[in-house]
Amino acid sequence: MSLPPLLMRLPRRLRASGPPRRLWWSPSLRTLSVGSWRAQSSKAPAYWNQVVSEAEKIVGYPTSFMSLRCLLSDELSNIAMQVRKLVGTQHPLLTTARWSWAPPSFSMARPRLIHSRRGLPDTCALLKPPIATAATTTTASITGPTGETPSALQICRIMHPDDANVAGNVHGGTVLKMIEEAGVIISTRHCNSQNGERCVTVLARVERTDFLSPMCIGEVAHVSAEITYTSKHSVEVQVHVMSENILTGTKKLTNKATLWYVPLLLKNMDKVLEVPPVVYPRQEQEEEGRRRYEAQKLERRETKWRHEDIVQPRLNPGPNTVSYSQSSLIHLAGPSDCTLHGFMHGGVTMKLMDEVAGIVAARHCKTNIVTASVDAINFHDKIRKGSVITISGRMNFTSNKSLEIEVLVDADPVLHSTQRPYRAASAFFNFVSLSQDGRSLPVPQLVPETEEEKKRFEEGKGRYLQMKAKRQGQVEPRP
Repeated sequence: MSLPPLLMRLPRRLRASGPPRRLWWSPSLRTLSVGSWRAQSSKAPAYWNQVVSEAEKIVGYPTSFMSLRCLLSDELSNIAMQVRKLVGTQHPLLTTARWSWAPPSFSMARPRLIHSRRGLPDTCALLKPPIATAATTTTASITGPTGETPSALQICRIMHPDDANVAGNVHGGTVLKMIEEAGVIISTRHCNSQNGERCVTVLARVERTDFLSPMCIGEVAHVSAEITYTSKHSVEVQVHVMSENILTGTKKLTNKATLWYVPLLLKNMDKVLEVPPVVYPRQEQEEEGRRRYEAQKLERRETKWRHEDIVQPRLNPGPNTVSYSQSSLIHLAGPSDCTLHGFMHGGVTMKLMDEVAGIVAARHCKTNIVTASVDAINFHDKIRKGSVITISGRMNFTSNKSLEIEVLVDADPVLHSTQRPYRAASAFFNFVSLSQDGRSLPVPQLVPETEEEKKRFEEGKGRYLQMKAKRQGQVEPRP
């Protein structure tokens, strides 16, 4: 049976929640549409089993693992990605798409191409922004503090097997990359919200990020970003990540992060532009944002003294030592890693850093490990396309059930012979060891050998105790 007749026969129980809907096929548009369900199915359960069996033959695998609605949404997402390529052309498909998205007042009983449940962004998020631009209209899904500038957005994506480790847990680097993508979109939109020179924002710093709960294959990540503060030359973006189990409908908060972006002039990527201000609902919000800005500015200065620090390999290292687990990854910054302006995405850099930190943790623990948190990631300089970057990771500290790993990123601009290698980014990653049933395991204790390793161990211990006291609400002032 072809897909259109099958969709006509789908019973009401196709949707697991929300108001009943009816999927139907429009011969004139030759597209899928969603409307209100009026014709109720009165067939027996055997009829439903027949419909499911026919659906399984069409999609190629049992639909019990994923509802047919999700399958359709996935197919519509593929269609959306193709439609995006047509923006700016005179293709007739754009006319059809604009017609289907027009407000109901323009026509009576006009079919909608895609339905999106309230509070849950769907394929519409992929299609609406570019189509609206081509049609010289505006979208109402993005609003600012005063409704004048874009300051909030939400994107979502389903987690695939290549996003996770062998245990099925999504890599922390994958989550960090999604967080950075949302941040760069909203910050660039804000910095170009007023008439003036066009610019693009680059990631300067990521505050401490806690991974509150693991995300698994098949779950949908909902990434929400909002601008919370602007200084003269930087933008603060706060991001929340929710994971949704599409089989049960349950949601949980997995990540919270704060990112700082700097706008650079398109014509001269070495020139920093001023950021358009935002209007705060309360004076206290601006004061709190200013305190956060001054604190991160001070911490960035404190990290510059480590720029000359290099991870050196050592022959025949003993078990549980720093040299035994330290690892390095050499990567060429290719076009797929970079923006249209020739600089490496901050999210790609963070993903590589998390991969190296994960290798170090796995070598030390020899168990399943997951990212527990990331201390502030500082981006000291941009990475140009064509540069050879070296990501090095080494153990710093171990507590009873966690371990701290320092990751350093060095860039060698081989295409620019006049420029010497430089430190591009640095961060501290914290991992925990898990058993097969997800319970935390004791971590093998690190054995520092040299005076430098002992010094880094004590510094890591201080950061661990400070964060532990902060979680308990007993933060002590730093000396």
